[in-house]
Amino acid sequence: MIKQKGLLFILSGPSGVGKGTVRKEIFARKPDLKYSISMTTRERRKGEREGIDYYYKTREEFETLIKQNKLLEYAEYVNNYYGTPREFVEKQLTDGYDVFLEIEVQGALQVKKNFPEGVFIFLLPPSLEELKNRIMHRGTESLELVRNRLNEAKNEINMMDAYDYVVVNDDVRHAASKVQSIIQSEHLKRERVAYQYKKLLEVE
Repeated sequence: MIKQKGLLFILSGPSGVGKGTVRKEIFARKPDLKYSISMTTRERRKGEREGIDYYYKTREEFETLIKQNKLLEYAEYVNNYYGTPREFVEKQLTDGYDVFLEIEVQGALQVKKNFPEGVFIFLLPPSLEELKNRIMHRGTESLELVRNRLNEAKNEINMMDAYDYVVVNDDVRHAASKVQSIIQSEHLKRERVAYQYKKLLEVE
């Protein structure tokens, strides 16, 4: 059997929807997935490790990578760059591993432009009221910031047409199961299986 190339899965959605929690549940069930580690120009914090938490770059190095189109997506927050290195993702896919990105909506739209063959999954809250409750339960943000996040969430939800799948995160386990089903069904698509078997016939 010819080894099938891996697939790139992108999970995104508004802030507070639970992307990180769902991603951790998926990885606990499916450890053969590869998580794409982000690159950043911010200072390394105590206990963080190169290639585990982030890939750490100088601002000059990061901007060179931008010019060379070596990032699938990037953004600047609080004077620091954050982005997804293209080389790591493409190597893992070539080696037959599925790669999983958990990023914000704007980043996902950049990935779609640079890597349109990716599988894009939008994580949706059960309601805006529930999203508001989740953000407020963090206890780290002012009411004004909560309102801003909700307004941004409404704008981001309107962008779901750019995605292939929509999963409602009403329960972390249920949401993770739905994402797992998407991963499995993508590998069973006719065009992927047919290509694999045609290659096998060529070998024989």
